Amino acid sequence: MSALGAAAAAEWVKVRSVRSTPIMLAAFAVVGVGLGWVVAGSFADAAREQDVLAAGFFSLLLGQLVLITFAVQFAGAEFSTGTIRVSLAAVPSRGRFFAAKMLVTGLVVAGAAVVVEVATFFTAQSRLGERAAPFGEWETIEALLGGWAHLTLLSLFAAGIAVMMRSTVVALSVLLPILFLSSQGLGNVDAIRPVAQYLPDQVGMVVMHLTVPGDPQFGRDYGPWEGIGILVLWTAAALLGGWIAMRRRDA
Repeated sequence: MSALGAAAAAEWVKVRSVRSTPIMLAAFAVVGVGLGWVVAGSFADAAREQDVLAAGFFSLLLGQLVLITFAVQFAGAEFSTGTIRVSLAAVPSRGRFFAAKMLVTGLVVAGAAVVVEVATFFTAQSRLGERAAPFGEWETIEALLGGWAHLTLLSLFAAGIAVMMRSTVVALSVLLPILFLSSQGLGNVDAIRPVAQYLPDQVGMVVMHLTVPGDPQFGRDYGPWEGIGILVLWTAAALLGGWIAMRRRDA
């Protein structure tokens, strides 16, 4: 086994042994699927036509806050508890330790995101009857792939921020209010939309059909995959910042 593989295996043991991991992933599933069922019901009862693909993604805007909390806690908890010294004694290469931590974080989030997203989609669409979006069409597949990428990348972005701040409390205190308020509509306020539409949690909305380019009220100035590309840049910047902080600061 390579050195990185051994470090990743150790991180995998950590993530499995922490009691909060299954609790938070289960909470993500409950919020995603349960709220998806409720939201889809409102779509089914609406008299006007709506983009039915959006019914399977509204609930994930709140569910993503649970994933972000998981990512921040797993990435930053060792700094808060002081066990980071033990981890670095076992893996002296800080770059390798950081890479292993982010790799396991990304894999866990990606696995949970794909399962919950697909379950939420089918749950929501089952309530729409004849109006349900066909699963085999590219538009549906694109939305699901984009939603999965959005959830995974946003969680890695949050994990990078947690390492930079070296504290789960500080990271969550900064991230959750911003991401919650932004998801609740700050990106649609005319005065700040030109800037807010490029925030990390906003740029994935186009691919998930939660907003569309050109809409006078909720539109964005970019298309679906341009938005994901912007999120890739945000995530890369956060991971680079976390890597630099890990290498340069004392444990």
